[in-house]
Amino acid sequence: MAPTSTPLTPFGRVLTAMVTPFTPDGSLDLDGAQRLAAHLVDAGNDGLIVNGTTGESPTTSDAEKAQLVRAVVEAVGDRAHVVAGAGTNDTRHSLALARAAQEAGAHGILAVTPYYNKPPQEGLVQHFTAIADATELPVMLYDIPGRSGVPINTETMVRLAEHPRIVANKDAKGDLGRASWAIATTGLAWYSGDDMLNLPLLSVGAVGFVSVVGHMVTPELRSLVNAYTGGDVAKATEIHQKLLPVFTGMFRTQGVITSKAALGFQGLPGGPLRLPMVGLTDEETEQLKRDLAAGGVQI
Repeated sequence: MAPTSTPLTPFGRVLTAMVTPFTPDGSLDLDGAQRLAAHLVDAGNDGLIVNGTTGESPTTSDAEKAQLVRAVVEAVGDRAHVVAGAGTNDTRHSLALARAAQEAGAHGILAVTPYYNKPPQEGLVQHFTAIADATELPVMLYDIPGRSGVPINTETMVRLAEHPRIVANKDAKGDLGRASWAIATTGLAWYSGDDMLNLPLLSVGAVGFVSVVGHMVTPELRSLVNAYTGGDVAKATEIHQKLLPVFTGMFRTQGVITSKAALGFQGLPGGPLRLPMVGLTDEETEQLKRDLAAGGVQI
C-alpha cells in the first residue's frame, strides 16, 4: 500500500535519488539496497527514486531494475513512495520498464526526456503519453536538457499535464524563469532536481526535492522545506547557506561517484561503480571530505 499523498505533493516533499548498491564483485546488492533504503527513510525521506541516473540505470539490466524495485518496496514501501526510473530513449523499452516496475510494486514512474536521439516536441508528447498510458501509476517527468540534449518546452508541459497520470516534474533545467511559467501554467507538482536550486525553486512554487545530497543531509533538507513552507524564509535561507559546501562538493564530479564515496565514509551500503563510472582519486576523496565537513556532515 503506497503512503498517503495529495495532489499538491503526490510523492511527498523530500525524495533521494538512491544509488544502487553493488557487492565487491560488482553484482547487485539487494540486502544493501534494503538497508540503505531503510536508512534514508529513517532519516526523513518521503520517497526514494530507484533506477535513476544516480542509480546507474544505464548499466543495470532490466531484470536487475525489477529486482531492485521489489526489494526496496519490500523494505520501505509501507512508509515511503518508491518511484522507479523507466525512461530511456526507446519508447518501447520505456513501456516495458514501466510495466515491470508496476508489477514489482512501484508507486510511481520517473520518465526522463529521451536522450541522444533529440526528438522534437511532438515526439516528447507521444513518448511521455505512451508511458503514462502503459500503467496505472502516476508519472513524474524528468526535464534535464544538459543530459538529454532536448528541453521539455513549457507548451509541451501544458499538453502533458492534461494526462490524468502525469502529475509532477523533476526540474533539472536550471532556468528559474521557465520554471516559474511552467509551474504557473501546468498545475504539475514541481520538484527541484538540482540541489543548489532547492530553495530558489521553492520560491517560485516548487513543492519539494528529488535530491542527490539527500544521501548525506536529508534531515537538513527536511528542515529547509519545513521552514520555508512554515513561513520562516530566514531559517530556510540559513540552512541553504550552511549546505552550500555540500551542494558544491557532491557535484564536483558525477553525483553517483561522490554519493557512493560519501556513503562509504559512513559505513553505509554503496559498493563499487560500474564502468564507465569510476571512483574518486585520492585527491578528490580528500576534497570531498573537506566539502562535507564544511557543510556540517559528520564523517
